[in-house]
Amino acid sequence: MTHGAARREDGHGSPAEAADDGLRGTRPLWRQRDFGIFWAAQTLSVLGDSFALIALPLLVLEATGSVARMGLLTAVGGAAAVVAAVFAGAVVDRVDRRRLLIACDLVRMGLYGVIPLVWLSGPRIWLLYGVLPLCEAVGMLFAVGYVTAVRGLVGTGQLTEANGRLNATAAAAGVLGPLCAGLVAAWSGPAAAVGVDAASFGVSATCLFFVRFRRRTPDEQPGERTGLWQDLRTGITFLYGHPVLRSLTVLLFVFSFLTLGINDLLIYHLKHDLGHDDGTVGTVMAVGALGTITGALLVAGIRRRLGFGPTWTGSVAGCGVAFVGLGWAGDVPVVAALSAAFLACAAMGGTCSLSLRQEVTPEHLLGRVTSAFWTLHYAAAPIGAAVLTWAAEEQGTAPVALTAGAICVLLAVTALFTPIHRSGRTVSR
Repeated sequence: MTHGAARREDGHGSPAEAADDGLRGTRPLWRQRDFGIFWAAQTLSVLGDSFALIALPLLVLEATGSVARMGLLTAVGGAAAVVAAVFAGAVVDRVDRRRLLIACDLVRMGLYGVIPLVWLSGPRIWLLYGVLPLCEAVGMLFAVGYVTAVRGLVGTGQLTEANGRLNATAAAAGVLGPLCAGLVAAWSGPAAAVGVDAASFGVSATCLFFVRFRRRTPDEQPGERTGLWQDLRTGITFLYGHPVLRSLTVLLFVFSFLTLGINDLLIYHLKHDLGHDDGTVGTVMAVGALGTITGALLVAGIRRRLGFGPTWTGSVAGCGVAFVGLGWAGDVPVVAALSAAFLACAAMGGTCSLSLRQEVTPEHLLGRVTSAFWTLHYAAAPIGAAVLTWAAEEQGTAPVALTAGAICVLLAVTALFTPIHRSGRTVSR
């Protein structure tokens, strides 16, 4: 089924939108100027983000030696993102998306930039618990705007390809980022690596200034202003009414509960259980990012051949199997390979899920549907991160990884009995 047919089947789309999609679909992505600049901006931003991904947990571990405290920081940041997701869709659907994305980048540049300055006078763990939640909240607002922006840049016909390329090059930046972050953390301390992340947001904002987004047509406007909870309910109603999205939301609620803390668990396993340094952590994270590149580049072709359901279900099962092995692996190369396998599967599943939502959701609801999806998706994830890391500190990483990974595999089996598996090629191009 084509994307246009999918929109007609759901009662969505308009002549203006169809014409725009057709025009954009005639040009390869590499020849589309605005997508190219947007692509570069996000790649640079992720390059900086990969520094913070390693540096913030290392700052906590360096000061406290506790994986549970690492998990608590992840949980606080995740909770802020969930709260922000409640209203993010309503904001994104009603404001200029380009200006919103630029503002989010600038705010995060300022907030992250404070950390290395304060750390000059010594560790201040309380600062992380103040800065990270604010950055995660702003990041959620950016993420919802990002989802709507991609569709506005390329139309629905090239969404899976565009998302795959964005994820692949972001992951490529993620290969270099962890390597550099590990070296910077080893030579100058983790706080300096956070400073690199702050600078990357400034570069991203500058690039976005030169991007031109398609203007929304009158029938794509949000309509009359409603209350916050009504906006959230509108998004939830759409998710509930779409059989595949409804099943995805429920299963990903559990999946995110189990996996949000995996980065903390991996760093703790390498440093505490195996006794390696910050440089090794950066190297393993960089190898893991190669998995994301692989998954992001392969997903469009696999989805075309197998359809949405088998691709997504297989990805979740793969994540579970890799997670089981991570806690038991005693050699760094094995840990790196399993990390790459987990991230490859996560990239395929995440790209499929994202592309489907963009394809079937009408333009004027896209922000609110994305917001509702992520609110429900991540609602329990902060608690899961805290529980996962607390259990690892009490019981060890191996049994925790075994339990979480086995449940992930069970989720994939459960998907076989839902509309996700039966969707096949009917929701793919």
